[in-house]
Amino acid sequence: MDIDIYDFDKTVVPFDSGSLFWGYCLIHYPWTVIVLPVQFVATILAVLGIINFTQYKKVAFIFVPLIPLEKAVKGFWNKHEKQVHKWFLERKRYSVVISASPDFLLEEIQKRLGFETLICTRHSRKSGAIKGENCRGDEKVKRLYKLFDSKQIHVVDVYSDSVKHDKPIFSLGENCYHIVDGKRKKFDFNKIYS
Repeated sequence: MDIDIYDFDKTVVPFDSGSLFWGYCLIHYPWTVIVLPVQFVATILAVLGIINFTQYKKVAFIFVPLIPLEKAVKGFWNKHEKQVHKWFLERKRYSVVISASPDFLLEEIQKRLGFETLICTRHSRKSGAIKGENCRGDEKVKRLYKLFDSKQIHVVDVYSDSVKHDKPIFSLGENCYHIVDGKRKKFDFNKIYS
């Protein structure tokens, strides 16, 4: 089966959905400000390399128990769905979106856009804490091959804004597209990563 792989944040949409959702919740549910000190400390620890990104994500969404999650997610996508890049809406092959963003946030946009498969970071809908590994780098490929037998799929196109972090998924594609300011720029994998 021929498939295309898409990163989500700054690829399918021009923003980081997790960060923007956090801001959306601060505005619409202002009492979530009480978790800011914990998030601030976690951010400093992550920047200093004291904790890794997966550990950081254990506290990044600790505001989730304080909000009506389903209502917040729908409100967020009601506001931002129109920012999905037009070229993504015109896709023709079986589409797999692989993202580090939370499942509770991306499952709604998957329903709205109708792409076939979503692979993303799992979070507790009760606590907001990450469950398992952050879906980033090599983890994206591991998670893909948990769902699909590598001999039964052929990756045609891979799209991502991050040449730095998405080498593992780019390595799977026949064609690689770097997304810059919403535009697709085809590149030769061997020239970029030699």
